[in-house]
Amino acid sequence: MSIGKYLNKNKIGALILIIVIIIAFGFGGFGGGFLSNNQNNIAKIDKTNISTRDLIDYMNQNGISQKTIKENLNDNIIEELLSNLVSTTLLKLEIKDFDINYSQNSLSKKIRFNKNFLDENGVFQRTKYEKFLLENNISAPIFEGRLKDRELQKKLFDFIGAGTVSPQFLVTKLFKDENRKLEIDFINLENFYPKNEEISDQELKKFIDENADQLKVEYIDFKYSIINPQNLTGMNEFNQEFFDKIDEMENDILNGIDFNSIVSKFNLKQITINNYKYSDKSDSFIKKIFEERNNYFDIIENEENFILYKVENIQEKKPDINDQETKDEILNLVTQKNKFDYNRKLLEQIKNNKFTENSFLKFGEGKIENLTLNSVRDNNKFDINSVQLLYSLPINTFTLINDEEDKIYLAKIKNFNDIDLDKNSDKYKLFINKENTRLRSSIIKSYDLLLNDKYNVVINQIAINNVKNSFQ
Repeated sequence: MSIGKYLNKNKIGALILIIVIIIAFGFGGFGGGFLSNNQNNIAKIDKTNISTRDLIDYMNQNGISQKTIKENLNDNIIEELLSNLVSTTLLKLEIKDFDINYSQNSLSKKIRFNKNFLDENGVFQRTKYEKFLLENNISAPIFEGRLKDRELQKKLFDFIGAGTVSPQFLVTKLFKDENRKLEIDFINLENFYPKNEEISDQELKKFIDENADQLKVEYIDFKYSIINPQNLTGMNEFNQEFFDKIDEMENDILNGIDFNSIVSKFNLKQITINNYKYSDKSDSFIKKIFEERNNYFDIIENEENFILYKVENIQEKKPDINDQETKDEILNLVTQKNKFDYNRKLLEQIKNNKFTENSFLKFGEGKIENLTLNSVRDNNKFDINSVQLLYSLPINTFTLINDEEDKIYLAKIKNFNDIDLDKNSDKYKLFINKENTRLRSSIIKSYDLLLNDKYNVVINQIAINNVKNSFQ
């Protein structure tokens, strides 16, 4: 479960960088408690203690209510909040270790040039700033403290990734990988799957027998009466007399009066239906009775009518292919299974190098199509995940792909055509930034591993349990 479930949008921003860089429990895991068994300290990072009070303050500062915590105790909300607090503390230790500072003057400028606090002339308005604080139920010291922490974290990450410049060949490679044209041959496998009319009743029955438990269908026997003002009061309007009689029926049901007696008492017409299986084609009130079948005796509203019903029997049975709707449903399942089995066998041949160029030509005789994809983002024909798969494979390999309608195709990687990149173009600058970002991300991940070795994090499970108990 993500911590984002508990923090509102204004509270999440300050934690994003923290969550990206490190998950605190990845360091030391849950211990059995400190050697001293100090229940006031819930975690320890080297010589730095995190107290239970620190955790409670952290919850309050992030606006997490006691009700939210109580409702999510079993979803490890305490552990997740502690994880983020430990992450925040770790970053503060790193900022201190690298002697990174952010002056009060810089903080003041950051606030005074925030566009949310400027008037139409670009002049800072104190009233706008104070209104923002009131609307977000936050004091100036807390807001400014969070802002300073965020800027310090940004400076830390800038420091870690300082001087990150990707070599030209990596920029060029990234551009070519994403923009090269890819020529493929493909075959629509819909032409090879068994057709519905080729599937016999015997095959359907075999499928039902092999999957009997999964395919059981509920059938119900029930009776009902349609109730409206005309047949209940002889009037054409929903008046007080009508609703008084509906209330009387409901009281009769609660008092154990049987269905037939109520129908006779109010002179209603009774209809009986046996062996009913849910169908989309049924009237809406019939479907509603089926949906409410476990509440076997009741009155329900349906459009302009009330329905008094009584379910007499519920029984699970094997699907009956003499019923055309049921037969169509089973036929669809068998068709999907046949497609799956066909695709699986084909993939096994490809995986075991038993599917060759000659196999492809013979297999797709007269049915092979050709297409050129313009880039790894070209999803005009095939699903984007399939396009990315195609671009990851070498020439003369085969694979199965799908389109947005989930039709399956056998594809052959035929040829790549690289596009030259003008190093003076805006596009080249775009890919420089993109590759630099990718490289910085890699450095940050390496930094995460470094922190694993640099700090020893111990968690006091006894203190965690005490905090949980205090919210129960």
